[in-house]
Amino acid sequence: MRVALYEAGGRLGEESAAWAAAGMVAPASETLDASAKIVAMGRRSLQLWPKWLKELPVPVYYRDVGTLVVWQREAAAESERLEAAVRSHNAGAAERVGSGRLAELEPAVSAGFGDGLYLEGEGQVDNREVLAALALALEQTGVVCHWNTRVAEDAMPEAGIVADCRGMGGREALAGLRGVRGEILRLHAPGVELRHMVRLLGGVQPIYLVPRAKGRLVVGATAYESEDRSPASVGGVMRLLSAAVAALPALAEARILEFATQVRPAFADRQPVIRWEADRRVLRINGLYRHGFLLSPAVAERAMAMLERL
Repeated sequence: MRVALYEAGGRLGEESAAWAAAGMVAPASETLDASAKIVAMGRRSLQLWPKWLKELPVPVYYRDVGTLVVWQREAAAESERLEAAVRSHNAGAAERVGSGRLAELEPAVSAGFGDGLYLEGEGQVDNREVLAALALALEQTGVVCHWNTRVAEDAMPEAGIVADCRGMGGREALAGLRGVRGEILRLHAPGVELRHMVRLLGGVQPIYLVPRAKGRLVVGATAYESEDRSPASVGGVMRLLSAAVAALPALAEARILEFATQVRPAFADRQPVIRWEADRRVLRINGLYRHGFLLSPAVAERAMAMLERL
């Protein structure tokens, strides 16, 4: 296939939902809120991500050593529901760990947590590194890239097949598509060595903490039913920071690098759409909600299988 890419934003994807993300590939962690279909696709993505990354022209930070889930005392029942959901969805291994094993797995986590849940094999990819590597790969393989080129529904490019992956830009063609606001905090904490992704259940703000190279961390988990793209609120920042320090006390000395906000495209059932419109020869791919990095490889694999049958 000869391929051309039309992208509303720049080469590195700074205006995309993927830019303001944590890059988590953690299907077991999502079992409390996600459907069995999402979890199964996420498990497939865990298999595909390492293969994808090996094909890119530059290295991309990737870890698949798992997630450590901890909780405040009042969220003990929620931890039991998560453990049961992981098993019922066949989402992977879930090990209940006591305080000693918890300290062994993740010494930086607060000693105030009595128990934890270790979800083996979950992964994460540096979202911004992979966006840059993908742009380079496109250019090296001869894809014609039209950066900063917005495409309207009534002005699709001349092509045998159009794959419409415009996110919120495609809402005119997809009834029920709406935006869900998310907020991501990026920190520099060179004195904090985090080995795993960490999720905190309960409390004022459930959060995740995702380690990056060179002492950096991503903190997030917010999802607001809003299409507001304005900067973060003081209250939102305070909730994320207080929850992060409760989980990792040493983060009190971290430096704030960035607070990013973005709107993710989603449908009411939070399921992605992969729909072929034969009359227009358009393949619609949308509605990945906050599961973009969890689902992208599995969604792309399904999309390519559809295109190859046409």
